[in-house]
Amino acid sequence: MTVGNKRRQPSLAQLRAFAAVADHLHFRDAAAAIGMSQPALSGAVSALEETLGVTLLERTTRKVLLSPEGERIAVRAKAVLGEVGALMEEAEAVRAPFTGVLRLAVIPTVAPYLLPTVLRLVHERYPHLDLQVHEEQTANLLDGLAGGRLDLLLLAVPLGVPGVTELPLFDEDFVLVTPLDHWLGGREGIPRQALRELNLLLLDEGHCLRDQALDICREAGRDDVPVTTTAAGLSTLVQLVAGGLGVTLLPRTALKVETSRSNQLLTGYFADPAPTRRVALAMRAGAARGGEYAELAAALRQALRPLPVRVVDRNA
Repeated sequence: MTVGNKRRQPSLAQLRAFAAVADHLHFRDAAAAIGMSQPALSGAVSALEETLGVTLLERTTRKVLLSPEGERIAVRAKAVLGEVGALMEEAEAVRAPFTGVLRLAVIPTVAPYLLPTVLRLVHERYPHLDLQVHEEQTANLLDGLAGGRLDLLLLAVPLGVPGVTELPLFDEDFVLVTPLDHWLGGREGIPRQALRELNLLLLDEGHCLRDQALDICREAGRDDVPVTTTAAGLSTLVQLVAGGLGVTLLPRTALKVETSRSNQLLTGYFADPAPTRRVALAMRAGAARGGEYAELAAALRQALRPLPVRVVDRNA
């Protein structure tokens, strides 16, 4: 056993800086992500390399790459940061429930339609909770949750990700949004098979709603959906429909917000059982504040009842 080992150890700031660079592979983006100046971030990574005696990055004039050693160290660094985050979370939970910081992340196809309800609930019921909201796509949210950057997610499920616990909130139907002159516009009882022949407009890749729409088409017997026009958000997608470029699928919670901007749209409703999606909160399995998150989920289920959704029983 070595006694009196004075070997230097890396600081959390150094590990955080390196983990950010590993995620973004870009110094400026990494610095912005963790609120650190670019020179300070570069210095922290260099100091970490000196402390460990390992070259972590391969730097060129155009890009930054992880060295083979850096790939391995990045996994360890993120694990350490995750444990530190769990330590802070545990301390907050012990101090008092529903106080301190809660970093909630929401997918773009949920945020505009549910956040008003979420924010109102937190303001009225949990006034001492410092809620910090982030909007990102599902893959980034899951990375942030695993790495300790985020505490709680609001998104479509199932995720099928080990180490993540889902707290279901509600199910909602999809509807068909069409131009005024479309033969399915305003109809009820539309069979899913009608999707086989429609010019369906989709969101860009990376949005889970795009994947859900494609799954619905496959269930209707359509394996190929030609992609000629896409959009980064539902607002643009609906305006493309109003312009006559095709039709699209919208979740019911988005319908009022997105279709109220144009008088050139009609809504069609599917025959039962309509295609649906489930929305839930998601947390790290065994999270220290898991009891709080479950209580928040229960409160949200009640607050969301006025929306056009079917609230999930808390034991579902």
